[in-house]
Amino acid sequence: MIPVKGHALLKDGRRIILTLYRPEDKEALVSMYANMSPEALKWGLPPYDRARIEYWNSDLTNNITLIARLEERIVGHLRLFRIPFERRKGVGEVLIYVHQDFQNLGLGTRMMRKAIELAKEQGFHRIGLTVVADNHSAIKVYEKVGFKKEGIARETFYGDDHRYHDEVEMGILL
Repeated sequence: MIPVKGHALLKDGRRIILTLYRPEDKEALVSMYANMSPEALKWGLPPYDRARIEYWNSDLTNNITLIARLEERIVGHLRLFRIPFERRKGVGEVLIYVHQDFQNLGLGTRMMRKAIELAKEQGFHRIGLTVVADNHSAIKVYEKVGFKKEGIARETFYGDDHRYHDEVEMGILL
C-alpha cells in the first residue's frame, strides 16, 4: 500500500486531511453516510448501510480507498477499484461521495486528483466512471480533472423522481 497523507485547503478556508482508508475508519465512514442528505445521495446507488460500506472496503490491497477528514469526521469517500480480469488489466472504476456540507468547495476535485496520482503510481492504465447525466456538478469535476465523455446509456438510472435518466460513461487514460 502506498502511504498517503496530505492536506487540502478548501475554498472556505477549512483544511481537510486526505488519507487512505483504514479498517478503524469504518464507524466514521458509516456515520458520514448516515448523515448525508437525500439530495446529496439522489444520483447514487443505495443502500448506504454498514454492509455496503464493509463490502466497498473489503479489499484494501487491490483498490484505492481515499477518505477526507475534518478532524475526526469523515466528509468524503472515494473508491477506485481494479477490474479483476486479465483482459481488463490496469483498468479501474471510481466512485466518490462528498458530504453535502463540503460540496462545491473543491474537495471532490482534490480527491479525484489524488486518486489519479495514486492510480498512476500503482500502474493503472485507465479509470472509468458512470454518472447520471443530470448530475452536472459531478460531470464538471470529472471533466476538470481530465475525464472525457465516452458515451450515453439512455434511460438506465431510475431516480427518486420515478423517472428514468440517462447516464454518461466517462474515462481517463493515464
